[in-house]
Amino acid sequence: MARIVKPLTDSKIRNAKPSPKEYNLPDGNGLHLRVKPSGSKTWIYNYKRPHDGKRTNLGLGVYPSISLVNARALRDEFRAKISLGANPKSNPHKEIRDTSAFEQVFNDWYEVKKSQVSDNYAEDIRNSVTRHLIDPLGDLPVSEITAVSAIEAIQPLANRGALETVRRLCQRLNQIMDFAVNTGRLDINPLTRISSAFKSPSLVNLPSINPEDLSSFLRDLYKANLRVTTRKLILWQLHTIVRPAEASNAEWSEIDFEKKLWVIPATRMKRRRAHTIPLSEGALQLINSILPISGNRTHIFISERNPHRPMNSQSANMAIKRMGYGGKLVAHGLRSIASTALNEQGFNPQIIEKALAHEDRNSVRAAYNRAEYLEERRTMMNWWSELIASNLPDPSTI
Repeated sequence: MARIVKPLTDSKIRNAKPSPKEYNLPDGNGLHLRVKPSGSKTWIYNYKRPHDGKRTNLGLGVYPSISLVNARALRDEFRAKISLGANPKSNPHKEIRDTSAFEQVFNDWYEVKKSQVSDNYAEDIRNSVTRHLIDPLGDLPVSEITAVSAIEAIQPLANRGALETVRRLCQRLNQIMDFAVNTGRLDINPLTRISSAFKSPSLVNLPSINPEDLSSFLRDLYKANLRVTTRKLILWQLHTIVRPAEASNAEWSEIDFEKKLWVIPATRMKRRRAHTIPLSEGALQLINSILPISGNRTHIFISERNPHRPMNSQSANMAIKRMGYGGKLVAHGLRSIASTALNEQGFNPQIIEKALAHEDRNSVRAAYNRAEYLEERRTMMNWWSELIASNLPDPSTI
């Protein structure tokens, strides 16, 4: 004889208290209210899958966002689908999203995360999670995601040898699940050790050349069949030792010619902190030579196809590769040339790191050390630009 379930009431739901272990309050016909130790209350619909008869849960949303009346309506809708042989999870309800579903938690986390990193990095995060995790995990309530299910979702990438992507996904998964804990949708993050299930990617330094080879590189740069703006972009990145995307997206409004400064806004920096660069005489001469080309545009280095857009951040990389430096040097490696030369010259490592916009990993120390070292860096950047100038080829020999 089937057990008779007494339907829930709003009063009973409101008065349900959390306990050390989560528990369910049944409403009947598969609908339950799950009460978690954190105090959050989530609607769960338990049903038999039409294709194999196995029982599974479908999250319907969080109370009181989803009321008792709405939860029953959703249950009845899904019961009707099951009676026709359809699986509710194959066509989830479009009007009411489960706020504990992984995809929704990711979207909420992303809204916070994107304010902390550069636009390019934020886009990389969204693309990687959307491409690799939303399909296998998106509809699952975060409370039902286990280490095993997360590892299964990532394993195809590991099988292909994409270990760096695996490392980043493990890191991002943990941040999303920690966010779920902190927002009351999960009691504990079960994924803290999943990275140990995969091989670690080999640490490979980005290809670069020694400062002693700078003269040969600059000769090749001037001999190469490149657009003028592409050559100047590479030189601009070399003089200012910024990252490729920071250089290619530079705007005229960011340049203070009077104070000889370039201020990159936080929105374009990797760590979402504005970065001020003292401009050497060599850098200023270079940028003044670009004024006739793009001085009436927003961006300093404009796209050939659309002057309203900046050059692609990969333009320098592609040019360096065409110059015959494939596997020897990448655009990001220009920073390594400068770093090596400046360290060998004996400049203060802390000032070099500041010039490279490397943040102190010790958050407490970083909070107290906000110094920009502008004058010390100006001296250092002038020395670096003079070294570049001394290695430029004689035009008559090209």
